[in-house]
Amino acid sequence: MHDTLFSLVERALTGNQRPLEFYLRDQSRLPGPRPNMELANDVSNLLAVSVSRCPENVHSLLTYFVNGDRKMISSNTPSEFVMLCGIIAFGSCAAVYSLWLPETLDLLDHYACSPYGRIREGVEIAFRCLLEVGPQDILPHLMELATGGNYLQQRVAVATVSEPVVLYTPDILKAALEMQRVVLERLHQASADSKKEAFRQLRRTLGYTLSVITAASPDEGFALMKQCAGWNDPNITWILRENLKKKRLAKFASHTEEVTRLLT
Repeated sequence: MHDTLFSLVERALTGNQRPLEFYLRDQSRLPGPRPNMELANDVSNLLAVSVSRCPENVHSLLTYFVNGDRKMISSNTPSEFVMLCGIIAFGSCAAVYSLWLPETLDLLDHYACSPYGRIREGVEIAFRCLLEVGPQDILPHLMELATGGNYLQQRVAVATVSEPVVLYTPDILKAALEMQRVVLERLHQASADSKKEAFRQLRRTLGYTLSVITAASPDEGFALMKQCAGWNDPNITWILRENLKKKRLAKFASHTEEVTRLLT
């Protein structure tokens, strides 16, 4: 597969984009339960290696993949997979070619609002690529989404930083915890929107992200959970109960029991 993919990427960078597109569609595994993320990552890595050599060609290809005119696509289709590949690759390329960063952030902010979970997952992966090489630029941007973004942008912000692999410095961990706090407070203040689908998507995501951050920073994470437990908000209570179920918190039995008591 790798020799074939390399050859197709090289052809695409000379202007013959369709063979690569057809290959991605054919190998997408969509429709189906999970897209071919291995292939999406391979394409992303190959293009990131090529971007310094031929940035205009890579940019043209990625703009084609991410649907430059931003027309609606259908979920669970090969077309969605092509867009997913483009979104992830934009993040990987901007991570090594910083001139693309402003445009890439704008694109990711736009697709964070996609109604399709796979596209939003691609946005999170792209943000993590950027976060790995430039946390000083990406953390403030994610905080902007947490503090001022819509529900789906808030969802992407907290989900992006809620993977153990990205919590590798105290600064990132501190920012990740603060994002959880900000978004939980915003959700608490917006209970009138609780029947909106975007609100529910955000609530569902917070149902696991808080436990990821708490497992990495137990004292601060459980302090936040105890504070939230005092709000007597049914949506926040649901979020806390979901996080308390996670196995990653099992070794903190005294803390989880205390939060549970506060919820009863």
